[in-house]
Amino acid sequence: MTFSLMTAAKSAATKAAPATEAAAANPLDDLRYWWDASLAWINSHWLQIGIAVGAGLIIYFLLSLLRGVALRHAQSAEGEFTISHIAGRVIHKTKSFVIAIVAIRLVAGYANPPALILQIIQFIFTIAVVMQVAIWAREIVLGLIQRRAAEGNNETLSNAMGIIRLLISVALFAIAGIVILDNMGVNVTGLIAGLGIGGIAIGLAAQGIFSDLFASLSIIFDRPFRVGQTIKYDTSTATVERIGLKSTRLRSVNGEQLIISNTNLLAKEITNFAHLQRRRVTFMLGVVYQTAPEKLRALPNLLHEQVEAAGHEFVRSSFVTFNASSLDFELLFDVFSEDYEVVTAARTDVAIRVFDAMTKAGYDFAYPTQTSFTAAPDGTPVMPYPESPKPKARAPRGGSAS
Repeated sequence: MTFSLMTAAKSAATKAAPATEAAAANPLDDLRYWWDASLAWINSHWLQIGIAVGAGLIIYFLLSLLRGVALRHAQSAEGEFTISHIAGRVIHKTKSFVIAIVAIRLVAGYANPPALILQIIQFIFTIAVVMQVAIWAREIVLGLIQRRAAEGNNETLSNAMGIIRLLISVALFAIAGIVILDNMGVNVTGLIAGLGIGGIAIGLAAQGIFSDLFASLSIIFDRPFRVGQTIKYDTSTATVERIGLKSTRLRSVNGEQLIISNTNLLAKEITNFAHLQRRRVTFMLGVVYQTAPEKLRALPNLLHEQVEAAGHEFVRSSFVTFNASSLDFELLFDVFSEDYEVVTAARTDVAIRVFDAMTKAGYDFAYPTQTSFTAAPDGTPVMPYPESPKPKARAPRGGSAS
């Protein structure tokens, strides 16, 4: 829609008398003409104008009252970000000028104003409404983001609200400006192309910063982990200390602080140890090859009894493999706790119980050993050292027998 005031003036002047067309060539005469036309309109439609003004004031009062109610609702619970409170904040952001121009636009048709005045009202109404919609959209987006931050008590998102507000405001008001220019009849194709090229250039120049920033927002909204939780990243196990806009700080189990960029952090597989209902513990046990088969068959039941006696859930115990110097058995059991300290204590308790029970039952634990055998050239095993000569028979004392 094109709002050209001069075009409207010429269009209205064409319908007037020929003497008026000649006067329109002079700006002062043109202004005097519209002044006279406005006075004539007021004189001929004063009743409709009065009714329209009254109706407009009522509409303005009702809309202002609605805005006040929304403000009181938004302030009733400061710091809460429910949907109703966000809606109240959005309505409260409605400007008084927008309420006034909406009221005027609603009643303008009833007063039957001149075409130029109606187009001026429509032009101002379009600009005001587009800008107001941009403000509403910004408040909705920011309200939802703040609600997300409040749910997780996220300090990073709270600190990032300044730059997020700036980015959202620039984007929304740029779109609003383009919409306004397009409604004024301006060809915005070149402007959109220029903004697109500029955005690409800025993005390429700061792609590392924006990559980490959006990775940070991804961590904040998707919540693969939170501050205070223990995670395994690549080959490191650490506790999350802080999620920043560019990097995340972790504290390893050995005490070192790990600083990892958010992009690299999300590029690897992450194991989160939080909210575990159970933790599985695995033991590998090796006994010597000299263990009797009956004892080997009885070993899984012995391990089962020790796990049950410790108060944990037995999973399985079975023979695994013939190792180089041992017969290997596997023991698996579950500990129902999220606390890793409880799990380590349970593992220690079960290990000591198993060791005590196996020792009392006569099991011998294997350790790396190697036995060498010596063979003759024909393959017959021989002793690795020479045999001692047999002792000769000693002659009886007392002389020889006759």
